[in-house]
Amino acid sequence: MPSDWASIANPTEDERFLRFWVMRGDWVEAPNLRRGGESGVQRVHLADGTQLYLKRQVGHLYRSLRHPFGRPTVLRERDALLAIERLGVRVPRLVYGGVRYQADSGWQGLLVTEALDGFIEFERWYAATKGEGERHLVLQQLAATLCRLHQGRWQHGCLYAKHVFVRPMGEGGLPEVALLDLEKARRRLSSKRAALRDLWQFKRHSSLDEADWQILIYGYEAAFGSAIKGLRT
Repeated sequence: MPSDWASIANPTEDERFLRFWVMRGDWVEAPNLRRGGESGVQRVHLADGTQLYLKRQVGHLYRSLRHPFGRPTVLRERDALLAIERLGVRVPRLVYGGVRYQADSGWQGLLVTEALDGFIEFERWYAATKGEGERHLVLQQLAATLCRLHQGRWQHGCLYAKHVFVRPMGEGGLPEVALLDLEKARRRLSSKRAALRDLWQFKRHSSLDEADWQILIYGYEAAFGSAIKGLRT
């Protein structure tokens, strides 16, 4: 949380929103038009050294049976971050998530998270790793992470390699895996259905070779406690 936040006693929700909305930083994902609105991500460096990522959206809504007229997408991602973290899955720490309505522009949304210090993108790690032992350990940790997600009946929904981050030497000398960009995450009726969609999506959008894919699936099914029909075809 910003180091000067204590200067405002008992801030209102509008004051909290505005405090983050006026922050500016480098665009890591330039604003683009999606879901009938605009969305982008900025990296902000605070005076105390904290690095934040601000997902900034205007008119960016999703629709569902529960919300047929639309609901700001950042609220769905905020709810997913909190729920998935409770499952024991590493995700970016939520600093703030909220919305406000402006007559001239409609819904404005903010999702503010802390940077994952020491983590690197999965593909960057995979391309640089030469040791088979380290590679297998990370793949086993990825399998266990995804298993926790799916056993909670959560599906990431956009499990590309760029949304998986790795810290090769985490606490206790073991690797850690974190999941990012949960904008499309949702609960499914069954854990197996969530698993099939996410895992096949990860295979299509990563550079895993066949041998390492089999290691990932073996580790996943071992953590899950049973084989999953359709996962090896």
